[in-house]
Amino acid sequence: MAIRLIITLAAPAGKGADLAKVFAARCEEVAKEPGCEQFEVFQSALNPDKLTLLELWTDQAALDAHAAVNATRAPLPSGVRPTAFEREDYAYNRTR
Repeated sequence: MAIRLIITLAAPAGKGADLAKVFAARCEEVAKEPGCEQFEVFQSALNPDKLTLLELWTDQAALDAHAAVNATRAPLPSGVRPTAFEREDYAYNRTR
């Protein structure tokens, strides 16, 4: 079963646009990984320091492989690292 992740990120004050740029590059990389159906970042129109990352993986094995690759990636630049984040995992079962 497909896995949907919704990750909310809080950028350091005034750094939302910078964090969005860093994630845009990461999105291009991750989108090429096997089993990745969606990996996109969205910046809030009301609070530019709040970003949401939407991920969709074909199954848990693909997500696990992504986690293994993530463990080898360089960390985000220190000036834009999120100050907080929240992750929600869903079994993806499209209803429409």
